[in-house]
Amino acid sequence: MEQYIGKLLDGRYEILEIIGVGGMAVVYKAMDHRLNRLVAVKILKDDYLSDADFRRRFHVESQAVAMLSHPNIVSVYDVSKNDGMEYIVMELIDGITLKQYMDQRAPLSWRETLHFSMQIAKALEHAHSRGIIHRDIKPHNVMILKDGSVKVADFGIARIAAAQNTLTKEALGSVHYISPEQARGARVDNRSDIYSLGVVMYEMLTGRPPYDGETPVSVAIQHINGTPLSPSLLNGEIPTGLEQITMHAMCSDINIRYASVTDMLRDMEEFRKNPSIRFTFLPKGSVSAAAVSTARVQPAKPQDTAARQKELEREYERQDREERRRRIWMIAAIALAVAALIGLLFLILGQGGSGQPTDTTAATAGTTTAAVPSEVFVPPLIGSMFDEIPRENYPYIKIIANESSYVYVDDANKFPAGVICDQKPGVGEKVPPGTEVFVYISMGEETGAMPELKSQSAENANSLLKAMNVELTILTDKEYSDEIPEGSVSRTDPEAGTELKNGQVVTVYISMGPENKLVKVPSVVGASLENARTSITARKLEFSSKEEYSDRVAAGYVISQSPEAETEVEEGSTVKVVVSKGKQTVTVPNVVGQTRSAAASALEKLGLKASVKEEYNSIVAAGVVIRQSPESGSEAMPGSSVTIVVSLGPEPVPSSEPEPSSSETELPPPPSSEDIEPSSSDEAAAP
Repeated sequence: MEQYIGKLLDGRYEILEIIGVGGMAVVYKAMDHRLNRLVAVKILKDDYLSDADFRRRFHVESQAVAMLSHPNIVSVYDVSKNDGMEYIVMELIDGITLKQYMDQRAPLSWRETLHFSMQIAKALEHAHSRGIIHRDIKPHNVMILKDGSVKVADFGIARIAAAQNTLTKEALGSVHYISPEQARGARVDNRSDIYSLGVVMYEMLTGRPPYDGETPVSVAIQHINGTPLSPSLLNGEIPTGLEQITMHAMCSDINIRYASVTDMLRDMEEFRKNPSIRFTFLPKGSVSAAAVSTARVQPAKPQDTAARQKELEREYERQDREERRRRIWMIAAIALAVAALIGLLFLILGQGGSGQPTDTTAATAGTTTAAVPSEVFVPPLIGSMFDEIPRENYPYIKIIANESSYVYVDDANKFPAGVICDQKPGVGEKVPPGTEVFVYISMGEETGAMPELKSQSAENANSLLKAMNVELTILTDKEYSDEIPEGSVSRTDPEAGTELKNGQVVTVYISMGPENKLVKVPSVVGASLENARTSITARKLEFSSKEEYSDRVAAGYVISQSPEAETEVEEGSTVKVVVSKGKQTVTVPNVVGQTRSAAASALEKLGLKASVKEEYNSIVAAGVVIRQSPESGSEAMPGSSVTIVVSLGPEPVPSSEPEPSSSETELPPPPSSEDIEPSSSDEAAAP
């Protein structure tokens, strides 16, 4: 397929290099010179081009997929054919496949698995709502961008490939993820995509697909008849709720499997909010739909020994933590009591031993006033309720607190809210009288309320969350927003003000700005101005027009348009049309009364030719234009002739004397004899 490099398709897409090779097509990086952007061009391999029916299905399916528009789906810009080639023009993704990512990091954490799986599910939900089934969900068709977002590729292509032999050696990569009904060749619907997504989740969680074999057929048979190992047996860190979602999606019985991706997404969302949740999936028809919905979100008690053992271990750990807290509190209480006693001794020694007056008013009362000490000891304030400190007991220091004094503490049992947890200067330090002692007051243990991040930049939001004294798993996702500018936080989950817990997952949604849907530009060349305007604005596109003369198109009709018809553009884009003003004409000037040369010059300046005729005129002087045709003010085409009649002056008058007749014509006088010289013969004849 190297022969395509450097080729220009449809006068628009310049093929630059190969970036991928699949079973059906080769993918190239290309430059779209019309929109000045890099794109991916997928060209069908030559093996498939000889089948006219296959090419027809390829074209129809690809055009249907081109109507999808979702942030988690690779956009299809164009579907075309050129010199016998069939190709699709797609969004060029700067990232790696989920398969490449798993090869580097498998197994993935359950948080990463959930993050990627929810985005794949959203892409499938959008496609299914438009009647399009992917049929080939696998890690190879999932792209991971640098920001952690996901895009699913190759929608609709598997439907075309299904006409071929899908269980060949080339299908080995896909057969690990096909549904049992696909393996049997039975009817396929959106639940087949759900099964494949479940297999992808299984592989992300465990680092291996549920079934493997030496041939595609052996793997397919396992999908039909096999029962996979529980993911938790391969990875003990997998939460029960996420394992349940994965295995329910992978039910070999299509009627027990999730009925829709929307149902699966709902359970994913419930699990995201509460990772300790357990689900109960009831058989169809056993209870009402409402009861099933209620049952599916209720925590269920563990049914196996391993689960019960984990519960017991967690209970023992909780009891140990409580016991440690009680011991710490007792030690802290004793330490505080000792510190208070030492501080009291320091205070007594400082006031008595240094001659500090016991009467605080004596410093200014009279001649018997005792001297103010040069130094005092800082008393112990830690452990005291700030609002209950007897200020009168500390006349030589100033106890200071402000807004920054209130802080969260790691142990609210030791320092309940309102209790002083630190002070500066410290206990027992010698300071001059009047020194300010700054105290820190406990606000209790920080559970951490979700801050208001809406409209913050993505970087600021991430920094604020990381600065909190709560261990969080921070995920980002993208969504369209009509209100929030692109790149800013549109919302968070959970919402602002929600109390956060250690280990909680927080999703920050980043705005992509208003959703701009792609629409195809209608063909309006040859249409009237008003019809063109109506067709364009009906597609939610802006209309712009200008006029030009045309020898081919009648006045008021469209000569050309930009972008061209069938080009995909975003809603709100401007379509420019050029409207005919008809044939270009000039106004014939008035040259009557001008000299011949002046008249010819005036006509030539307007692109007209002077056709000159002459006639006598007794009134108009010779060389001056008597009249013209067409008349002045008429419209004429450039290059056409204007006839000007130029005066020759008065016609000549004939003479009044009659012309002599031939009979009256005077004859010349005969020559004289002197005028005649005798010839030699005459001389010979003389006597």
